[in-house]
Amino acid sequence: MADLPLAWPVLSTEVLAEGHVATFAQDVVRTPDGGEMTREYLRHPGAVGIIALDDDEQVVLVRQYRHPVRHRLTEPPAGLLDHAGEDPLVAAQRELAEEVGLSAGRWNVLVDLFSTPGIIGEGLRVYLARDLAPADRPEGFTAEGEEAEMDTVWASLDDLFDAVLDGRLHNPTLVSGVLAAGAARLRDGFASLRPADAPWPARDALAAAGLLPD
Repeated sequence: MADLPLAWPVLSTEVLAEGHVATFAQDVVRTPDGGEMTREYLRHPGAVGIIALDDDEQVVLVRQYRHPVRHRLTEPPAGLLDHAGEDPLVAAQRELAEEVGLSAGRWNVLVDLFSTPGIIGEGLRVYLARDLAPADRPEGFTAEGEEAEMDTVWASLDDLFDAVLDGRLHNPTLVSGVLAAGAARLRDGFASLRPADAPWPARDALAAAGLLPD
C-alpha cells in the first residue's frame, strides 16, 4: 500500500501573499468529473525533526512557544529546510546542534509525512539519532524570538509514548516521531529502519510539481 503522486489540472493560480517562510496561493482546479474547485494552500519548503535517543532511551526535547496555537509545546529538535535543494540530513544535523548542542553518530529515517495536507504543502522527515555527543552551536547561530525562550528537557521514550496517547502532547513532529520510534523498537529494535539517505519520494513529487520555494 502506498500513496500515489497525482496532480489534477490547474486552470489558474494566484499568489495571495508571500511570507518569510511560505507562500499563500489559490488554485482553480479541474476535477475528474469536469467541474472546477478552488483551493487555497501554503507552499512550504519542508522541514525535518529529530528523535534523539541516548543509551538509556531518554529523548532530548525543547519547550517552545507557538503563537498560532497559543501554547508552549514540548517538541523534538526540528527546523525548516533552508532551500529546495538542501540535503535533509544536513538540515537535521544542523538543527540538532543549534537547538540542543548535540551531534549523533547514527542516523536513520523514522517516518515521512505531510504535516497538514489539506492546507499546507509541507513535507516532514523525522529522523532517529543515536550515539549522541556534545557539539558546539554552528558558527553565527543566534537564538531569536521563540527560540531565545526555549529550554531543554529529557524524557524517556516510554513516558513520551504514554503522554502522546493520553493527549498531553500535541506537536505533530513529536507525535509522529514518538509513535514511529515506539513501533520501530517493538518491531525489531530499530534494526530495519531506513538509512539516513533513503529516498524521499513524496518531497520529490512536490519538487517536480514546482511547489517548493527556491
